[in-house]
Amino acid sequence: MRHNLARVRELMPQSKVWAVVKANAYGHGIAKAFEGLQDTDGFALLDLSEAKVLREHGWQGPILLLEGLFTQADVFDALDLRCDCVVHDLHQVDWLETAIEAKSSSAAHEMTLYLKMNTGMNRLGFVPEAYREVYHRLHAAGYQVAHMTHFANADYVDRSPSVDEQVELFKQTIDGLSGQTSLSNSAAILWHHHIVTCDWVRPGIMLYGASPSGKFEDIEHAKLLPAMSLRSQVIAIQHLEAGEAVGYGSRYKTDVPIRIAVVACGYADGYPRHAPDGTPVWVAGASGLADGQICRMAGQVSMDMITIDITDMPHVEVGTEVELWGQYLPVDLVAQSAGTIGYELLCAIAPRVQRV
Repeated sequence: MRHNLARVRELMPQSKVWAVVKANAYGHGIAKAFEGLQDTDGFALLDLSEAKVLREHGWQGPILLLEGLFTQADVFDALDLRCDCVVHDLHQVDWLETAIEAKSSSAAHEMTLYLKMNTGMNRLGFVPEAYREVYHRLHAAGYQVAHMTHFANADYVDRSPSVDEQVELFKQTIDGLSGQTSLSNSAAILWHHHIVTCDWVRPGIMLYGASPSGKFEDIEHAKLLPAMSLRSQVIAIQHLEAGEAVGYGSRYKTDVPIRIAVVACGYADGYPRHAPDGTPVWVAGASGLADGQICRMAGQVSMDMITIDITDMPHVEVGTEVELWGQYLPVDLVAQSAGTIGYELLCAIAPRVQRV
């Protein structure tokens, strides 16, 4: 994580960094993310419980609530935790104005609001036609107001709205308004850093060494390092003859005699149940994981187990270590095989999996 944060700074040296640690730091754990990302300028996350964990671990710097306030009561909790807030809805504007009246005018100066503009993502934020009016309301209440938008297609080259289109609309709308700016997510940092300038960037998935596009080849140039390795062991070996099947539904049937390794990891651990035959698994060689190679899944993922073809690795025995993704097998390659993205796999690791 420290290495990946340093890469962000190399790509966007003029910007401060909101390190995004929502969803329990994309499945890695808030505590470990805090340990690895302490050199950030601020942490961005989803809810107040995550903010509380950071404060309990000693973080004294800025914290940004990426979806802002969910209830009026959240305003005072956010103030107590010294959080900044994204504002994307008129209900939040009403709550923030009421909070000033209920607490004191000085409360406004304790919180910076990141006013979110909808420049084409069409998910959260104010359309440009309404944006300036909301800005003036919050500014009149005494809040410091910054400007934010989110890119819809920073990892695509042929879809509209493009990064260029969104940036242009953003700049036109905030023309003449004071306040810092926050635009770039991981994809924009990696592939548009030469055209997007802003005061704050918001890297998420790249801090954990995975690709915003879901394609490992897209980030090979970035020299990121995977922060998570999911590992287990072989717990049984089966010898199958031609014409035999393995697993629920007998999905995988053999054409020739093969050796099958049973690995202690399944969908109850967060491994994708829909992973098809052929999904890669890294199996340790005779000298360990570094000496390993890819084997392929053979059979339906079970709650607690997967089965893989180890015919070409005769040294494999009960106790041989495997890596489901991580240092030797990029999570994006596994995700591509399973028809999903690395984000989902990282976030889905179940509580029962031991973290070390």
